[in-house]
Amino acid sequence: MLELSCADYTFPLLGRQEALLLLRLLDFDFVDIGLFARNPNFLPSDLIASPRQFINGVRSDLEVAALRPGDVFLQIGVDPTQDSANDPDANVRSRARDTFSRALELCSALQCTHITGLPGVPHADPTWDLALAAEEAGWRLATSAGAGVTYSIEPHLGSICCDTRATHALLSQVPGLTLTLDYGHFIFQGESNDAIHTLLPHASHMHLRGAAPGRLQTPVADSTIDLQHILRNSSNCSGKFALEYVWSDWQNCNRTDNLSETILLRRQLTQIESNLNTTR
Repeated sequence: MLELSCADYTFPLLGRQEALLLLRLLDFDFVDIGLFARNPNFLPSDLIASPRQFINGVRSDLEVAALRPGDVFLQIGVDPTQDSANDPDANVRSRARDTFSRALELCSALQCTHITGLPGVPHADPTWDLALAAEEAGWRLATSAGAGVTYSIEPHLGSICCDTRATHALLSQVPGLTLTLDYGHFIFQGESNDAIHTLLPHASHMHLRGAAPGRLQTPVADSTIDLQHILRNSSNCSGKFALEYVWSDWQNCNRTDNLSETILLRRQLTQIESNLNTTR
């Protein structure tokens, strides 16, 4: 059965409790927690400052909303270039490791078995950038495995994994590394569904929303993402299928009605799954 989650940060104008209760009202069982420096409901700095208080508060809010965490998505900096996983400064990477370790403690306390991070961004030297990204991804992968948690990276615009070729390059350097795969970042740049499908066997978690060439986020009706193929060929994906409409002025991602599109996308996914089950 398809396990659907929804990102808490789909509704950033709501407080934490209100957003979680809305997801429950929309009949989600799982929530993807955005542990972002730009998400006031789940700030990494609050976790670092008062770990026990933060964890207890999140656990309580999840219990009230009757939700379970599908993923903890860690973004340490306000934008991906800040405190990146492959920052050339060893002190920055060390601080990032400390924050990552705290995020793993949150996962363990919430019984969340999946954590997502960003792969890193281009700096001055492409060869060194890839080497540092692979080193940090390998460390996070091993550290997460020791805690019983799956670690994945999300390839994204502006990252060291900005397209399918670059994503395969990093995967080849880190055996066992998985992806939180969002087709939208590739579709936006004009890559074909067929090209992106080559990444699907590496996905341990999915981010789903509408997208089209030149449009990072679209209404469901305008999307060119091949959801049929994704659902038909995702048996290796051990994680959740997270609906991840965002509301931000970045790439005009505040031009969609996130509530309506989340409902429509959920209906579409449920219908596709039902049709596939009928033909199997």
